[in-house]
Amino acid sequence: MLHVRALPGTPRAEMPIDSIAAEAARDAAQLAGAGFDALIVENMHDAPYLSRDVGPEIVAAMTACTLAVTAAAKVPVGVQILGGANRAALAAALAGRAAFIRAEGFVFSAVADEGLLADADAGPLLRYRRQIGADGIRVAADIRKKHSSHALTQDVDIASHARAAEFFGADALIVTGPETGKPASMADLKAVRAASTLPLLVGSGATPDTLPQLFEFADAVIVGSALKRDGHWSKPLDPRRVDAMTRARGA
Repeated sequence: MLHVRALPGTPRAEMPIDSIAAEAARDAAQLAGAGFDALIVENMHDAPYLSRDVGPEIVAAMTACTLAVTAAAKVPVGVQILGGANRAALAAALAGRAAFIRAEGFVFSAVADEGLLADADAGPLLRYRRQIGADGIRVAADIRKKHSSHALTQDVDIASHARAAEFFGADALIVTGPETGKPASMADLKAVRAASTLPLLVGSGATPDTLPQLFEFADAVIVGSALKRDGHWSKPLDPRRVDAMTRARGA
């Protein structure tokens, strides 16, 4: 996970786009060179997030960053635009030559920290994908996404979420813990693995020590915080942590 610096127009923005993109490209080259199989460009520094609709300046900036990353690292690249701005991510992915997006709120409603994600996005998103000629860009969908309350769907278990996302056209499923950096439940992973044949990714909390256990059920893990200095998502990459993760993957 590449957490690009705060983008223009957001409360914490400080850097020009070319500097943000250059930093993302350097991190991308470092991670790809270390052996990571894919990268995701994400605007996590843009907090507090808007719900679904972000401005054209964010789409433009994320496209610039994605182009810089795809040029720097010859591995598949994905895009995620918070919060739940899946169509914006798809547009940036298409223009930025990315291979996939990470989508929040694909099926069912939830109350996220940026507000109510009232409408499932699968129908509008996949129609938009067809309209812009982006059918080749895959959608990895979070189910019961982190940083959210799921009281609205408490009677729908995670296996049902997985089956609904598969039925609605997701290309892969992502299971997370409750917050960034928090581990996913092994029971949730086991339930989703049994419920769906789609590729399964762990979306938070992976560490070198937990990789063997996670790979009993998951096809891939998304790693961000564990690669950073002091294990905090907002800090720079720590080469020792990057090396520890890649060595654990190969063990």
